[in-house]
Amino acid sequence: MEFNVSSAELLKGLMDVSKAIPSKTALPILDNFLFRVNEGILEITASDMELTLRTGIPVDVQEEGCIAVPSHQLIDLVKSLPDQPISIKTSSESSFECIWSNGNSSLPYYPAEDYPEISDKCADARNIVFPAQALVNGITSTVFATADDEMRPTMNGIFFDLNVESSTLVASDSHKLICYTDTELKSPEKTSFILHKKPAMVLKSIIGKDIESVSVDFDESSAVFRFGATTLICRLIIGRYPKYRDVIPQNNSNILKIDRVQLLNTVKRVAVCANKASNHIKFELSEGLLELTAQDLSFAIAAYEKVPCEYNGDSLSIGFKSSFLIEILSNMTCETVVMKFADARRAALIVPSEEESESEKICGILMPIMVS
Repeated sequence: MEFNVSSAELLKGLMDVSKAIPSKTALPILDNFLFRVNEGILEITASDMELTLRTGIPVDVQEEGCIAVPSHQLIDLVKSLPDQPISIKTSSESSFECIWSNGNSSLPYYPAEDYPEISDKCADARNIVFPAQALVNGITSTVFATADDEMRPTMNGIFFDLNVESSTLVASDSHKLICYTDTELKSPEKTSFILHKKPAMVLKSIIGKDIESVSVDFDESSAVFRFGATTLICRLIIGRYPKYRDVIPQNNSNILKIDRVQLLNTVKRVAVCANKASNHIKFELSEGLLELTAQDLSFAIAAYEKVPCEYNGDSLSIGFKSSFLIEILSNMTCETVVMKFADARRAALIVPSEEESESEKICGILMPIMVS
């Protein structure tokens, strides 16, 4: 195998797929990239068997071939090179050379036959094409609410509830639930799948602003995402997602309307003095006024702040975990947010104000906690 390539182009390709290299693995071959040179393209593959990333780079091919090369050493080497043409070629049965303008290195390689065969074909697959940025926005708005629950694996991913006119992405860890609905994310038919948080995070990070669309092929157990020169192959979470619409409060009659950024910054300030283990803060609501308090008796610290607001309802004292509330408010973009309460023991609904409900696509549900 022998080819010439720009070091900057090679580094970009390596970094794009490196997120699939496992930190620990029982298969040492997975610590390597699979290089396949064919018809003027260098195809780079990385995998941990749950997630596979593959991308293609145009190269000047002198000799086609396929080898597995050490990932960490090659990345460190190419990172340290200034942008310039480099030549990569096998020099013996077990090593290859990387040659640049004023030097070269020799690294080991392994037979391509040792690398697991990973297909990018799904049996009986459905195909959907999503606008790339709409998909990224949906993942960004929900992935923070996924769980780490070994007993309920379906909660560890984003539920794609796909419909003809619009689709809803849902994530929940039982303490908070986020729904993101977008009319740009459409499906030819009603269907659904659960995407694990790891491939979701990888998709979010590697879909560039220049990508217009993402093609998705999926069956009952796996999905293949294609965009630009990159392919992401992953296993889906198998199982039935809870009926999320049934838990969305419909009749919370105590309504707080407040500037989102003002509330977010106030919660952040008050939460500095909350107990570090629980992050509990308390809302005291009365007509026209929200009082936020937090304290940590172990360190004799406390914080208190009054915020003018629009509040219609009964006087109410309710507690929340501040980190959850901060996450929800940070991932909304509306100027004014509405929080709807039933009482101190039932979930609060967090939505954009009526004036912004058409442009803001996210709503959240947050379970309260008991505070003294």
